[in-house]
Amino acid sequence: MSYQVLARKYRSQTFDQMVGQTHISQTIMNALKNNRLPHALLFTGIRGTGKTSSARILAKSIRCTNSQNFTPCGKCESCIEITSNRATDVIEIDGASNNGVDAIRDLRDSVMFSPSSGKYKIFIIDEVHMLSSSAFNALLKTLEEPPPHVIFIMATTEIQKIPQTILSRCQRFDFRRIPIKQLSDHLKWICEQENIKVDEKALWLLARQGEGSARDSLSLLDQVINFSTALQGHTITDADVSEILGLTDRTLVFEAFQALIHRDDKNMLSLLKKLSDASVNSSLFLDDLLRLFRHSILLRSASTENVSHVHIDLPTDEIALLQELIQPLGLSDLHMLFDMCFKSMNDVIRSHEPLMVLEISLLRMAQAPQIKDLQSFFNQAGPVNVGVSSAPKVVEQVKKPAPITFKTTAPQITTQSLKTVTPAAPVPQVPTADSWFEFVQFLKRNEPILAAKIENLIFEQFNEDAKKIQLGLPPVFGFLLDQILQAETKQKLQGSIDSFFGGGYNFEIQKTKTVAGESALNTAVKKEIQAEEKLKDSWAQDSRIKKAQEVFNGTIKVVNKVD
Repeated sequence: MSYQVLARKYRSQTFDQMVGQTHISQTIMNALKNNRLPHALLFTGIRGTGKTSSARILAKSIRCTNSQNFTPCGKCESCIEITSNRATDVIEIDGASNNGVDAIRDLRDSVMFSPSSGKYKIFIIDEVHMLSSSAFNALLKTLEEPPPHVIFIMATTEIQKIPQTILSRCQRFDFRRIPIKQLSDHLKWICEQENIKVDEKALWLLARQGEGSARDSLSLLDQVINFSTALQGHTITDADVSEILGLTDRTLVFEAFQALIHRDDKNMLSLLKKLSDASVNSSLFLDDLLRLFRHSILLRSASTENVSHVHIDLPTDEIALLQELIQPLGLSDLHMLFDMCFKSMNDVIRSHEPLMVLEISLLRMAQAPQIKDLQSFFNQAGPVNVGVSSAPKVVEQVKKPAPITFKTTAPQITTQSLKTVTPAAPVPQVPTADSWFEFVQFLKRNEPILAAKIENLIFEQFNEDAKKIQLGLPPVFGFLLDQILQAETKQKLQGSIDSFFGGGYNFEIQKTKTVAGESALNTAVKKEIQAEEKLKDSWAQDSRIKKAQEVFNGTIKVVNKVD
């Protein structure tokens, strides 16, 4: 008898045996118990998650003669025929090889015949997305209104290729990727049935390489069993799995991780030789390293009581080791290393010399300055006082006087006693360049639209005899002249000048060829720059800021004043 691979030998025969698809099995079982099973079901998901197996289990659940609570017995003639794929009333069609309209026409004709035994005739169409457009169109009417004795079960890995007209006629079931922990436990159970010894890390590697597919993981397990001496009683280790699958040794990955978080470039240099001697796959190595940084950030972000809720696909001993290694690190440092590792992985993929890029990238990360937590630093340093000398000062404690309480009768306030409070008018000033700047600031608070039109005017001079303010307008802003000299705008500007400078002043605007002075806008910008420089200088004199600059090797770039 020929050898039967593990993926076929341990194929699920009941819904209870399905791995990682509880939402599917529970829904279908309830539909069977409540007599609410739809006439067309569509199973979708990645390869090896149990779509075809579920279709066969459902067929057995419907047609089993000895089922209890719709769980197939697996021993009756109907169950045996379906398992061995020779049942006349359970017709499996491969959509890839029967994708033409003629095959669907034959199917449509056979639908009209009643089952030879039992109540239902079941059509299982695998890889249904391979059907042609004409075949899908030929199936539409039959799929929408099939005879009462027919049930369609379709399976696909590429749901996006199914026409919406087909999707709307089916009840869709999405098969999820099997979590690594559940897949690892399933592999462990199979190894126990086969009397094969395997350690936890090896099972975890096999489950991770399967990428959520039970069939892929079982195929890899078959391959590793044949490679190792497990059949002679030896234990399969993670080293065996790494060697046969071309994976990076986990010890090397953790050595690199430890050297990076400790900025140990000397150990990193010796590790680079090991990586070269082992002929590691550069992109796979960085992928493993990137996953460790991802797990570290999640563990560091979670509180102690919430660690169990964090999704970390690692063996238990590796999680404990990772928590110990990252204990002294801050989140900022881990984020920086993650970003550098991610960039390095992209560089390796695009490079013609991936090993060389890997070596330099790891050295660069090991020699990068460590980011310290700013919040904890300032908490230790204490509050920072801007503009205050660093020399210690003796401050006498002043006792606050006891509050004095007066008993008064609150006056009655009537609406007649309420008066509108108007803002005080500005003190009249003589027109100068500085007072013109203050006038524009006054307009920005009271007449912002008018201020926007005149802020580019240049104060040229004040003719005291004629009491005339002479203003210049640069050629680049010549288009504003007509707007300012409009009757309404001119009247509003004159009124504002009278209000700010006092009555009796006129103004004259001329286009200037040269800039003889500063506009209010330029003056405002310069004053803001001067104020920022002054504020920056006051910060730079503080001893705590000097200490922070020494620790972080930084400079003051921007200082923002908070109101």
